[in-house]
Amino acid sequence: MSALTRQLSGSRESLQMFTRRVNVPLLGEVAVPPPDKLTYYAGIGVLTALQVIEWPLALVITAGHLLADQHLSGLAKGLGEALESA
Repeated sequence: MSALTRQLSGSRESLQMFTRRVNVPLLGEVAVPPPDKLTYYAGIGVLTALQVIEWPLALVITAGHLLADQHLSGLAKGLGEALESA
């Protein structure tokens, strides 16, 4: 794996840096997304509860959104590190 690929792959530390964590009894430590993302997920939940969209579609949309966020945060971190080293 090249150095640039390693830098662009993202890491768990970068994701933990941007999330708040709350200690919930019985569940342990839970990551809480930023307020704008919470609003997005709440909107998907409301649309699902009102049966505007079906729950399988809501799951696919949410999973895609989570995966895109993880990829983009890793990409931004890797790009920043690559620019610093140049």
